[in-house]
Amino acid sequence: MDETDVVLDLSGLKCPLPVLRTRKALRRLAAGRILVVTCTDPLAMIDIPNLVREEGARLDAAERQGEHLRFRIVPSAKPPHS
Repeated sequence: MDETDVVLDLSGLKCPLPVLRTRKALRRLAAGRILVVTCTDPLAMIDIPNLVREEGARLDAAERQGEHLRFRIVPSAKPPHS
């Protein structure tokens, strides 16, 4: 992790909360920052990449470590869709 990373730990939350909170954090992310999301909901492996695509961001990494899923998201330089 880097000092510009914003870490969001959503462990224990169930669908749809991980994707909703990720969207909120992504839309508030300051320029030049990276969002790192950790969660345990297996559906997030489908939902978060879809959210990233919808928001015009880039999924830099998605990995599974035991029951934890970790996503590294790079926001778009342009404003998100409303």
